[in-house]
Amino acid sequence: MELKSYISAMEHWSGRVDSETDYDAFRWHQWVQPLDLTEEHDDFYCEYGFAFIGFCSEEGVERNNGRIGTAKAPNYIRGKLSNLPCVFEKTVKMYDTGNIVCDDISMEEGQKLLGKAVEKILEMGLFPIVLGGGHETTFGHFLGQFADLKKNGKPLDMGIVNFDAHFDLRPYENGPTSGSMFRQIADIYKTEDISYCYLPIGIQQNSNTVSLFKYAQSNDINYILAKEIQNVNFAQVLSRIDTELFNCSSTYMTICADVFSSAFAPGVSATQAVGLEPEAVLPIIKHILRTKNVRGFDLCEISPRFDHDDATVKLGAVIIFTVVNTLCKLNNLLVIDFD
Repeated sequence: MELKSYISAMEHWSGRVDSETDYDAFRWHQWVQPLDLTEEHDDFYCEYGFAFIGFCSEEGVERNNGRIGTAKAPNYIRGKLSNLPCVFEKTVKMYDTGNIVCDDISMEEGQKLLGKAVEKILEMGLFPIVLGGGHETTFGHFLGQFADLKKNGKPLDMGIVNFDAHFDLRPYENGPTSGSMFRQIADIYKTEDISYCYLPIGIQQNSNTVSLFKYAQSNDINYILAKEIQNVNFAQVLSRIDTELFNCSSTYMTICADVFSSAFAPGVSATQAVGLEPEAVLPIIKHILRTKNVRGFDLCEISPRFDHDDATVKLGAVIIFTVVNTLCKLNNLLVIDFD
């Protein structure tokens, strides 16, 4: 499948300019370069870099009877990323590969296109950061990650960490939604006869049916409840994560913004009155990244139309800032280390 429905998003990278020559005063919008995935890049080389791609989809949310609005999130997120400071070395490159827009194609077609884009980003040696979109974004991202592993003969036992109030393990006999992705992935793993390592973190008891809890238990899916992060010893939570990911050759991380309390993330499809606080989640994200096995990241379910003072979009930008800088730190590529 060709990478059609690709639209440049460089105009959304704009902001304050403190200096046009002093890199120490640069912000992300001054460092991000366009990268057209529809072209050949045989001579492309990057010592270390990130590639952003937006998935402008909300069909999965609509099918799941959620509040639509997530299709506009990628460009809003870019706007908040723009003024972040470049605290990494110049050798770190940032590319924007544009948006996959699903207005005139089905969600399933869009997911296949996203998979192809992620596969090409990985092929170029870049770390993919996918800006959702509804959480159906994850299935497209997964398709690209899985295809890359297969193509390069790497172990397929990729662990999946999902920060989310919901399991997203719903049946999909009547068609996939933003709540079925991890069941779809589970079925792919079964077909390939691979152990499925799926770790949802932040699960809310009041947001999931008994049927979903039973499905998780019967399929050996371990999970961490939101209340465990809020009330249990933090070291114990990290130990459980380490145990779960120990046997995975690689890991892919996704965040659904509804894992956070509505006090911090009002602009989501399904708000959480007693969700997690960012201060509790960010250290866990850093801990998982420190395994050095994470090969991709996406942020989903931000709905700007329901946001207040861009609080949720700003939180999303802080999360991505944390991901980028933690990975740069692991590669000794930070100019200033704040930890």
